[in-house]
Amino acid sequence: MKKKSLILTVLLVVALLLVGCGPKENGGGQTEAPKPVKTEAPKPDESKAPEKTEPEKTEPEAKVTGTVSTDGSTSMEKVIGALGEAFTKNNEGTKFAYNPTGSGSGIEAVKNGRCDIGLASRALKEEEKADGLVETTLALDGIAMIVSPDNPVDDLTLEQIADIYTGKITNWKDVGGNDAVIVVIGREAGSGTRDGFESVTKTKDACTYRQELTSTGDVITTVSTNPDAIGYASLASVKDSVKALKVNGVTPSEDTVRDGSYKLQRPFVLVTKKDTQLSAVAQKFFDFATSNEANDIISAAGVVPVK
Repeated sequence: MKKKSLILTVLLVVALLLVGCGPKENGGGQTEAPKPVKTEAPKPDESKAPEKTEPEKTEPEAKVTGTVSTDGSTSMEKVIGALGEAFTKNNEGTKFAYNPTGSGSGIEAVKNGRCDIGLASRALKEEEKADGLVETTLALDGIAMIVSPDNPVDDLTLEQIADIYTGKITNWKDVGGNDAVIVVIGREAGSGTRDGFESVTKTKDACTYRQELTSTGDVITTVSTNPDAIGYASLASVKDSVKALKVNGVTPSEDTVRDGSYKLQRPFVLVTKKDTQLSAVAQKFFDFATSNEANDIISAAGVVPVK
């Protein structure tokens, strides 16, 4: 009997222990769910340096070779020569060719595919644009009125210049000079310099020339050796062998061409064909010549860059 009582007592104690270890109930008799244990994410190791991002690699500029052929304005000889020299110096394997034939011939050359880029010292005419030609102004150039250094005249008005070239004034004494017949020198038909000069002075097809020469250099040489001669030439090409006159009281210079106070000026133009793609080397030269990188070269040649 005592043995049974002991067994019952042990069982009762075990049962009470099991009840005490079970889940607790809240006040409403419901069993509370075990609370989740919060775990913190491991912090990054701040002692480690951030990973370096490799910069994107750019493809090296493709090397071009071959010849750039230009044809046209003799007035542009100095500036186009300087640009060509700089281009070939910086692009090994390239060559630059310039054919000084005059603006009209240069326009025809590019139109007929005889050169890559035509050179004109005047704006294109509407009929030339209609033929599919495109002009890109490279620079502005003054047209200097030149006489011998021995000529006492220093200044002429645009009206006086027009009267001299149309034959209304024929003696230097009528404009403050010596008593001598004026020898009128100009360029050949088709010259961009002539076109620019006659456009500004409004003397187109009305000039009476003693001599019509085929290059800027020929005009300068002829005027320098004749004290009674007058001519016009690119300001960029004027040498000490001649004297450049003031026009309307304004001295021709890069500054007066830029600000517009010197009225006798015209554009230097690169001429290309609208629907014809330039060769790789010609395109690279074109891009260089019309970029800001070329401005110092253009200025050093005596003309005014437009950029």
